[in-house]
Amino acid sequence: MKLLKFAAVAVFASFPTSNQVSAQAAADVWPSRSVSILVPTAAGGNTDIMARFAAEHLNNKFNQPFVVQNRPSAGGVLTSQQVSTADPDGYTVLFAPSSMILLTPLVQNAAFNPDQLVPVTNVGTGAQAVAVRQGLPAKTLPEFIAHAKANPGKLNYTTGGVNNISHLGPVLMFRKAGIELAHVPARGEPQAITDLLSGSVDFYFGNTSVLLGSDLEKIRLLAVGTANRLAGVPELPTVAETIPGFEFASWNGFFVPKGTPDATMEKLRGAISELVNTPAMKDKLTKLGIVPGGQSKEQVAATFKKDAASFAEAVAAAGIKKPEAK
Repeated sequence: MKLLKFAAVAVFASFPTSNQVSAQAAADVWPSRSVSILVPTAAGGNTDIMARFAAEHLNNKFNQPFVVQNRPSAGGVLTSQQVSTADPDGYTVLFAPSSMILLTPLVQNAAFNPDQLVPVTNVGTGAQAVAVRQGLPAKTLPEFIAHAKANPGKLNYTTGGVNNISHLGPVLMFRKAGIELAHVPARGEPQAITDLLSGSVDFYFGNTSVLLGSDLEKIRLLAVGTANRLAGVPELPTVAETIPGFEFASWNGFFVPKGTPDATMEKLRGAISELVNTPAMKDKLTKLGIVPGGQSKEQVAATFKKDAASFAEAVAAAGIKKPEAK
């Protein structure tokens, strides 16, 4: 009798619950209606451009509307919180730089739990480049470091705000190089570029795509912050060629609420991989100074582990302490 009871329990347990069946059924037909892509940055930047490339492809592939909604907020907190608490059904997704998920909670009291957001894959990794004003004698990154060491306290650097990649990347770079520069924060990247072009600041670590479109007779690009040289500007060395192990870049891709069915994430991941592997899209991204993405689940996990360590190291180097919760 006991054996019969055990067998009955085992057979019953092997059947999926009604919730599991309904979740799987929903994932099988996803997307069956409009999908909202929330972007926590303003329109026109690298992140927004990549989100729109993705949305157009997803619209065509699945014959459903994928609607980009720009909702900028400080550190992306409000938008990240909205997606992290959304129904995990694949119809509200986040498209953001990894720094907004990994870095923001290190420097401010974020109103969202980063563990409740699952990175799916990226459209691309936006490269940052070291740019200096043309008036400096340094023509390479090693020469700039040597010049800074020979002129302590005389050089400065600008940033597109504080506690972001344009700020913390240089802090970590200077720490590893053994140099110090005075910080002159700007009110955003446009002002930072203007100040660099005018010669009022010496150094900026900004979006490669923006810098390549600037007046290169007034500024000089020395290196890129990605792990490898960029296909679009192969003549530019990496910072790591001078400072081994340095890498500071902006992964831009999709996040979904924790609990979203694996089948839904696989559909989204497969569609984006298909997009970025087309010659036309690769060419578009490369010309913008973006490394084409489409990372696998395992590659995403490795990237986030590495980036989390780099961001934490940079925050420590900058001496930033997260404010106490009120």
